[in-house]
Amino acid sequence: MSRIENTLKNLSQQGRKALIPYVTAGFPYADVTPELMHAMVQAGADIIELGVPFSDPMADGPVIQKAGEKALTFGIGMTQVLDMVRNFRQTDSATPVVLMGYANPVERYELKHGQNAFARDAAAAGVDGVLIVDYPPEECEAFAATLKANGLDLIFLLAPTSTDERMAQVGRIASGYVYYVSLKGVTGAGHLDTGAVEAMLPRIRQHVNTPVGVGFGIRDAATACAVGKTADAVVIGTRLIQLIESTPRDGVAPTAATFLRGIRQALDGLRA
Repeated sequence: MSRIENTLKNLSQQGRKALIPYVTAGFPYADVTPELMHAMVQAGADIIELGVPFSDPMADGPVIQKAGEKALTFGIGMTQVLDMVRNFRQTDSATPVVLMGYANPVERYELKHGQNAFARDAAAAGVDGVLIVDYPPEECEAFAATLKANGLDLIFLLAPTSTDERMAQVGRIASGYVYYVSLKGVTGAGHLDTGAVEAMLPRIRQHVNTPVGVGFGIRDAATACAVGKTADAVVIGTRLIQLIESTPRDGVAPTAATFLRGIRQALDGLRA
């Protein structure tokens, strides 16, 4: 059982929902990420999604796009991201880490380091799962097999527009959890319709056996709780990036921790 599966299973047994914050690696300061990751865990994060900066992030809204652009100016690429995870693992061997990003940085890494080098090196660094936005399930079964051989989970996105066929495709090869994008559009866009989310999750679960996390549009404790009533996990990214983007270096970790602590307390209030 992977670290992700084990974490989500334990939370489910406790009647708790997983809190999954997303941050862009190397943002807002090149050296702050491992410290920020530790602070988020101490505040109650169960899994960390670490964004790999990329110059053309088609699924990201302006806030996360800007974060990625800034990280790129610091020279943050896949090699640096893996180093950050390795640093984090020196003192945290329990919290799952998921890399979220796009195919280009993965493929560039393999062009430089050799076929299947990404899965090998990510696993060695301490990564637990990978979510590649532009790898649809029907085109990445070989990639999924390579990840699995290295003990890594492959996580997929589902959206309000996903068909039953697409859900079934995802259900066949996804592991760890599935990330349901609660809004049509990019990250940070639109108004979250919690009723629509509640109606969609049973349909997803007809095809997918892994836990379902919900993200996009969750900005505070109220929306987190509304989603957490039916989802297995709550993913928060854009609002967290907004809170830390203009924060002085020493305030980044405490600011993120204060925000996430409030979300964690609210989610734990959902327990029967």
